[in-house]
Amino acid sequence: MYAMERQELVERLLREEGRVGVVDLSTRFGVTTETIRRDLALLEEAGTLRRVHGGAVATDRGSTVETPVAERALRKGDAKQAIGRRAAALLDAGFRGSVYLDAGTTVSAVAAALPLHLAHSRGGAEIVTHSMTIAHDLAGSDLGLTVIGGRIRGLTAAAVGAETVNAISHLRPDVAFVGTNGLSDGFGLSTPDPDEAAVKAAIIAAARRVVVVTDAEKFGAELLVRFGGLTDIDDLVCDATPASGLSDALGDAGAEVWIA
Repeated sequence: MYAMERQELVERLLREEGRVGVVDLSTRFGVTTETIRRDLALLEEAGTLRRVHGGAVATDRGSTVETPVAERALRKGDAKQAIGRRAAALLDAGFRGSVYLDAGTTVSAVAAALPLHLAHSRGGAEIVTHSMTIAHDLAGSDLGLTVIGGRIRGLTAAAVGAETVNAISHLRPDVAFVGTNGLSDGFGLSTPDPDEAAVKAAIIAAARRVVVVTDAEKFGAELLVRFGGLTDIDDLVCDATPASGLSDALGDAGAEVWIA
């Protein structure tokens, strides 16, 4: 395979997966890791990617880059729906208790699965969220719904700020479903915006059980603000098995991983 063909395939993988690893590419293409590193260096010079430890990420995955919720809703829709159904299934069908739903498109998929999954809870499930999108979607369901207010951040359609954080700190939900922009063994859970991070940290501190939901595109990503560590995760629901380093770290932290 010519270098140009190999580099074109690397670009395609980045578009599809958001991240590539040096060792994985070396095995896939049957070349040395040094050759792959040279390919990545050339692609970085061309502005196609950004090199990180062990591989590279697409240029739209900088530590402060954040895609609007409307655009994110169009990406990996099937995977997110599968994650949502699997995450909802962690609750007993007759669950009677409180559930906090974070903002984000993957958590929205959990919200979409809850009314059917909890159809036999007979009004015993109370949903709390600061996401205007999720609140709108669940407003007509049979589930109890409480909406946390605050300043609405247009990019995510979610309430943020001191008022929001304070309200969450007075809650003790039985289960919280939390989304993330990045998940790595070295940095933990991260997101680009400090206000969003503060809300997510408050949710984690308040909940009795924390279920993180994310697609594999977020694995290895480290965004600007850390809002939690791997030890904060009780369950991780995702669409692919994490790479060995992250998988081992999750196991050491006591997190249970569920593949949708």
